[in-house]
Amino acid sequence: MRNFLALIGLAALLAGGGAAAFFFGGYYSVATTAFEPEIVHWALVNVRMASVSRHATDEAPAGLETPARQRAGARAFADRGCVNCHGAPGVEWARFSEGLRPDPPDLKQVARERSVSELFWVIKNGVNMTGMPGFGAAPDAELWSIASFVKALPQVSPEDYKAWSVAAAAKP
Repeated sequence: MRNFLALIGLAALLAGGGAAAFFFGGYYSVATTAFEPEIVHWALVNVRMASVSRHATDEAPAGLETPARQRAGARAFADRGCVNCHGAPGVEWARFSEGLRPDPPDLKQVARERSVSELFWVIKNGVNMTGMPGFGAAPDAELWSIASFVKALPQVSPEDYKAWSVAAAAKP
């Protein structure tokens, strides 16, 4: 039994050394044009999902799902430049976002998968190694409005988004 455990320990050390040589030796490409192995993609997505779920503990304020809050969120979404990477109903993503890896997510899909508290947490804190900045310096009320708008995105028409965000576009 002792020899078996020693063999397992040796195998673990060799695997760890091999992984270290692979990553720290520069063999793993960090280029945005190189897609990561499926296991790396799976691990990153699952770590991100678990982290957001664990840390998103703030309770949504009352009245968050009102049309007024969603309209304010659409204006803030446009003001903060979210539309550049994520697009919006009737608005295409900016060309530079095509080079981001991982690709910015389709927020209509994210809205179906995440709670409004999780959306708020991501907007406030950002997501490391994705290009998603944190907007923690902005007032929480504004960030909750953006989260409310994102949660409503699957039902927002291009006409509604255009009307709701026009105030943001008109600012000097």
